[in-house]
Amino acid sequence: QVQLVESGGGSVQAGGSLRLSCAASGDIVSKLCMGWFRQAPGQEREGVARIGSLGNIKYADSVKVRFTIPRNNTKNTLDLQMNSLKPEDSAMYYCGAYGGPTCLSGSWSSATYNYWGQGTQVTVSS
Repeated sequence: QVQLVESGGGSVQAGGSLRLSCAASGDIVSKLCMGWFRQAPGQEREGVARIGSLGNIKYADSVKVRFTIPRNNTKNTLDLQMNSLKPEDSAMYYCGAYGGPTCLSGSWSSATYNYWGQGTQVTVSS
């Protein structure tokens, strides 16, 4: 059983930066496919960035260049570094993970993920 705990959310002005962290237990992050998703009120959960078990990374078009997901195998964490934040980035951010033989390149479908953290709120003011 994998457990995920997010931290690092908060409020920031547009143009600022935040770093979220997802600490995993129960398995090592390098064996999992993991992703950061976000959900704004009244909207569906959408993928922001993901990393496959092979280490390949994908970003949503809306966050390319601005966001990165450094993985720390020693700390067993997956972070989300967010720069040049915009008001439209405001949402609850969730870390998700799944494993198994189909976990290679990762997935944008939230239904694929078996494990989720509790979420952390990010609010960007204009």
